Amino acid sequence: MSEFDFEPIRGLPEPLPPGEGLLWQGAPQWGPLAQRAFHVRAIGVYFSLLILLRFIIIIVDGDPLTVAIGSALWLLLLGLAAMVILTLLAWFYARSTVYSITDRRIVIRFGLALPMAVNIPFKSIEAADLISHDDGTGDIFLKLIKDQKVNYWVMWPNVRPWYFFNVQPMLRALADAKSAGAILAAALRAVANETTASHLARTADESQVSATT
Repeated sequence: MSEFDFEPIRGLPEPLPPGEGLLWQGAPQWGPLAQRAFHVRAIGVYFSLLILLRFIIIIVDGDPLTVAIGSALWLLLLGLAAMVILTLLAWFYARSTVYSITDRRIVIRFGLALPMAVNIPFKSIEAADLISHDDGTGDIFLKLIKDQKVNYWVMWPNVRPWYFFNVQPMLRALADAKSAGAILAAALRAVANETTASHLARTADESQVSATT
């Protein structure tokens, strides 16, 4: 049994209120998450260069080839250990993260030691952008209105990289990013149309009251 077994709906901390419907759910792909959030590939390149440099320095210093090989193997083991640990972290993060889109909000459930869920109402979203990657996955960035703030470090890696002050939550490394983006765009338009219609109706009622008085 895990801490997520108590969720009434997977990825949601409580049942949806009456009238709210679930439109889409997804999760990060652990491979792309490992590459782009945990930078496993960059770590591999770094240790490869370090091993090569160390090997050359030892040979130039006149030490035996066996010493150079032993030093290179030691660095290789360290590099592999780092890459394995980061890959496992990416797998666990992907497994514990669920993105949900309803017709009223986005819910991001995440966390390993301390699972949490962040609700982002559509009224708090100023814009949403989709970026596709060569591996077939994509990211959806959410630009929030000025009054809506989220903590970069609490929500990492579900935030746009390097946007520390204007933090943008993101749905990361999605296998069906284009489909999710289309669903989100349609839901945002529907809510915007409802808001506009409600505002126009309220304005019309106020105008009638003014005309009567």
